[in-house]
Amino acid sequence: MTTQFPSLANIDQAKTALIVVDVQNGFITGNLAVPNAARIVPIINEIAKQFDHVILTQDYHPSNHISFAKHHEGKKPFDTIVLSYGEQVLWPNHCEQGTQDAEFHADLSIPHAELILRKGYNAQVDSYSAFMEADGTMTGLDGYLKQRGIDTLYFVGIATDYCVTWSTIDAVNLGYQCTVLMDATAAIDQDGSLQDAIDDMQALGVNLDFEKFTVCQL
Repeated sequence: MTTQFPSLANIDQAKTALIVVDVQNGFITGNLAVPNAARIVPIINEIAKQFDHVILTQDYHPSNHISFAKHHEGKKPFDTIVLSYGEQVLWPNHCEQGTQDAEFHADLSIPHAELILRKGYNAQVDSYSAFMEADGTMTGLDGYLKQRGIDTLYFVGIATDYCVTWSTIDAVNLGYQCTVLMDATAAIDQDGSLQDAIDDMQALGVNLDFEKFTVCQL
């Protein structure tokens, strides 16, 4: 049984895609677990059934990634440093290539997803956004979408205040109409980062949909 969400009923399927951001063990039960992230997985599964086009992103870091706090003497997670491309938040090791931490959560079930985009695999550059690495290098997602005539994007996933927000900001700047389904996201919310992210997205015209999604349990 598919749960129907009325607000998603009139999507132009040919021109619209759902971007599912980083629904991985590392952000749900692992090394950088985000509060309440597990609750959004069944919601995302049901939302995805209402989209013909679904793309998954996957954080995929080498073990020597520059964003890991352990590689910077005297630093701890959530400290910041300045790199060639600007300020960089430091994180605990997470989503390392080839580890269970990097795998999609076992309960994520979107068999019709058409693309998995890995990001953050460059050891010297972080990549929150699905569209652009922190130094401005494009990931190729923009070309993929535009070649298929997709101009409208919906976003769900983790974390609201980092990878989701950065992805929407880049998407708007690249010309897409963007909506974040907020009840299907989970935020780190460190030192007001969630409100800052909301302000940044609204300032650019991202539509923030705060509808509560209730999934029918059989």
